[in-house]
Amino acid sequence: MRIGILTGGGDCPGLNAVIRAVVRKGVDTYTHQVFGFRGGWLGVLNAETEQLTTEKTRGILHRGGTILGTSRTDPMSEPDGVERIKECLDIHRLDGIIVCGGNGTLSAASDLHYKHGVPIIGVPKTIDNDIAATDYTFGFLTAVQVATEAIDRLHSTAESHSRVMVVEVMGRNAGWIAVYAGLAGGADEILIPEKPFDIEEVCKHLRHRYGTGKTFSIVVVAEGAVPVEGTLDVPSYPKDPFGRDRLGGIGNIVAMEIEKRIGLEVRVTILGHVQRGGTPIPADRVLASRFGTMAIDLAHRGEWGTMTALRSSRIEAVPLREAVAEPKLVDDELYEVASVFFG
Repeated sequence: MRIGILTGGGDCPGLNAVIRAVVRKGVDTYTHQVFGFRGGWLGVLNAETEQLTTEKTRGILHRGGTILGTSRTDPMSEPDGVERIKECLDIHRLDGIIVCGGNGTLSAASDLHYKHGVPIIGVPKTIDNDIAATDYTFGFLTAVQVATEAIDRLHSTAESHSRVMVVEVMGRNAGWIAVYAGLAGGADEILIPEKPFDIEEVCKHLRHRYGTGKTFSIVVVAEGAVPVEGTLDVPSYPKDPFGRDRLGGIGNIVAMEIEKRIGLEVRVTILGHVQRGGTPIPADRVLASRFGTMAIDLAHRGEWGTMTALRSSRIEAVPLREAVAEPKLVDDELYEVASVFFG
């Protein structure tokens, strides 16, 4: 067989581990040929690919980013996108494509498969951990590690200067990073997209802390956090190619309001792309490798239209449309555990 592979959307720790696993098992076990597309869906639209070999993918397990490059190109937004993708498969005589991506990339993959018959295997990739049908996505735990280390460091500065530290982390629709890192790092308030916040309630918690002798506070804010309607003005964001808001900056708004309302000295740290880059932790390398070997197994068996998923420690195949039907949000029970430590 001749199998293509692409990495789309934001980069993520563990992508190279997936590529390595697909190539290693695809070539060495099944004697298939694997071809990588550069720049995500853009590479498929332009029919630009290169053959990947075991030799070319040596030494990439521990590397962050993706050797194939990535983009946020949406093939479904191109007038002739479907035709160009099918033509690409014909030109390179590919049996199908393994698509590593988040909700945007995999939603396009689902449409291409179910509506247009393009043979696709999905691999869930996002540090946000918001893809349904899988317990975890690789990259998430690395991002949590980075965010937790940052919060730990900010604790000492916050305590030394008696400040409020606002830490903005990634999380468009789901606050998994914010809750995990905030809980692990001892945050005093966690604001996530699933729970619209009342800035006055946030300030009330902080006043309570200072009233009981605590001289500093840590507030963790997911980039997609939103205020209760009518309580705080938030400017509109520009859009990305998938029509989604280009988020970032809510931490600054929260910090200004805290400083204005309770007169405390506030500083903001926006972690941004620091969470995406760098070496994946061992757990993500293992998960990504398991996803990669399962993906090539599914392609070998012709089980197109499926996605690799972690379910109760096992790697399973789930329908791709099930995975992208709706985002996986932080559940109330987990947030209630975190909220025990607020204020």
